[in-house]
Amino acid sequence: MRSTSQEPAAPPLGDSLPARSHASRTSHPFPAARRLPHAVLKTTMAVTGSIMGLFVLVHMIGNLKVFQGPQAYNGYAAMLRSFAYPLLPHEGLLWALRVVLLACILAHAAAGTALWRRARLARGPHRRRGLLPRSFAARTMLLSGAVIGAFVVVHLLDLTLGRLVASPDYQPPSGHGPHLEVHAYANLVASLSRPWMALLYTAVMVVIGLHLAQGLWSVLHDLGGTAPRLRRIWLALALLVALAITAGNGALPLLVLTGVIS
Repeated sequence: MRSTSQEPAAPPLGDSLPARSHASRTSHPFPAARRLPHAVLKTTMAVTGSIMGLFVLVHMIGNLKVFQGPQAYNGYAAMLRSFAYPLLPHEGLLWALRVVLLACILAHAAAGTALWRRARLARGPHRRRGLLPRSFAARTMLLSGAVIGAFVVVHLLDLTLGRLVASPDYQPPSGHGPHLEVHAYANLVASLSRPWMALLYTAVMVVIGLHLAQGLWSVLHDLGGTAPRLRRIWLALALLVALAITAGNGALPLLVLTGVIS
């Protein structure tokens, strides 16, 4: 006699239900980002990445004052610390920039992590064939982002806080307003005179260049730009900005080690 009860059909391989069930059980480093729409996450990545890329570009342009000598470079560093003083508190501009950048870093990391996890869960057990190959920079965006984040911590410890990895000759700033005295030029030379720091600095500048080139190129896609002419112009601009930052900042360690900057 045939039984009238039927076993529930098992979901086919690659079905999204097990993946979603697994995702619901797995802790997420940024729970709020997991619930946001895909378009919001992509736009967050584009906007915060653009802000950070602009900051790195302006920071590189400011670093070029080192070629004008200690007085110009120290004067630029002092201006950043005493900007609009006493209307703004001491280092008010720097702290405002730090808060904005920290918010951008956290939002960028949260959105990037959420998008990466969604892509992993949606991949399924079968690899798609016939797709265009991804560039090295595109495949390593998560890794290069982590490297850059770690370098930011090292950079702050080295030249802002003077702790742990800083040169023994590091000199902190002193005074306020018109009596402010900084030693940014001497600290930069002392730090990059150490071969291991110069090598680390140069290597990370290459990583930043690759990350920026891919990231800035992706901004156009994230914001919906599809016109062929616009894509060509934006690609050239992304490569130009990334190359300028890599060359401008990456040249500093070599010039310090060879005595051109001393």
